[in-house]
Amino acid sequence: MNIVQQFGIFFSNIFSIISSPSLLLILFGSTLMGIIFGALPGLTATLGVALLTTLTYSMSTQAALVALMGIYVGAVYGGSYGSIMLNIPGTASAAATALEGYPMALRGEAGKALGLTTTASALGTIVGMTFVVIFTPLIAALAMQFTSFEFFLLAFFGILISGSISCPDTVQKGWITGFLGLFIAMVGRDQLQVYPRFTLGMMQLESGIEVVPVLIGAFGIPQIIQVLKDRQVTAEPAKIEKIIPSFGTIGRNVKHIVRSALIGVGIGAVPGIGEDIAAWVSYGTAKKSSKHPEKYGTGFEEGIIASEVANNSCIGGAMIPLLSMGIPGSPPAAMLLGALMLHGVA
Repeated sequence: MNIVQQFGIFFSNIFSIISSPSLLLILFGSTLMGIIFGALPGLTATLGVALLTTLTYSMSTQAALVALMGIYVGAVYGGSYGSIMLNIPGTASAAATALEGYPMALRGEAGKALGLTTTASALGTIVGMTFVVIFTPLIAALAMQFTSFEFFLLAFFGILISGSISCPDTVQKGWITGFLGLFIAMVGRDQLQVYPRFTLGMMQLESGIEVVPVLIGAFGIPQIIQVLKDRQVTAEPAKIEKIIPSFGTIGRNVKHIVRSALIGVGIGAVPGIGEDIAAWVSYGTAKKSSKHPEKYGTGFEEGIIASEVANNSCIGGAMIPLLSMGIPGSPPAAMLLGALMLHGVA
């Protein structure tokens, strides 16, 4: 199947969603819920997808995927609201946005910052999904030729790379965490030999440890505890004026948009890294290559565009290994894999 046919299927699915009032309502509702989850500190995209997964059990597969993708994209975008208005990132992926968004809000340019965030998020999502349409069939065709040896090397590569990027100062900690996750995934009966592994004689562990509870415990609960610990943080409300950015603003930042989108897709395609790393890498790259690096941290529009394009294009990047090889590229994508298993797709 060539790329033209893939785009035809892609746009036909979009049209089926737009032409269906129920699916359109689900899309808007889940996206709004995702924005709320992202805007409130402690309610991350991973937690939002996890909580919504159980509610989609009675839905059709198409409706469930629309709802889950809506809350995923909405939460990543919504994290910028707290960063800009209150200097409190709603999600980890929006932390880099706070460095530029909040100073803009203090200057009375909160509306401009929100407009840049919305535009950059939309562009990043579009680019990411375009890469999904183009590369997923190609990688899936290659993955069909993989044996257990290649999958082992791919998993090993993902652990080493994600550990090195997530903990650049002490990569050993990242590697240990990655191999700990691999050990947790090994608990249960072997699917080929039906031999129990690390079950400690407990029948409850013979089916393995489910993805959703692990991710809620690993990502959701620590974030909530951290927010409760830092609940004394206060901030002055910002004033919103002009929201829609001009075409000139977008035009003079095309270079940053393209580079950040490629960074986001590339990092998203590496298993286990996620949107927060993509945002920081893109922000750092934009600062190093900028003609005015001294303006970063003072409310510079390049910084907002770089971080927001990257963390939203990372969503599409994380979908590529998930849909082609069944390997999630980010924690929310891992939760989506659990939802696909729940609906009998994966």
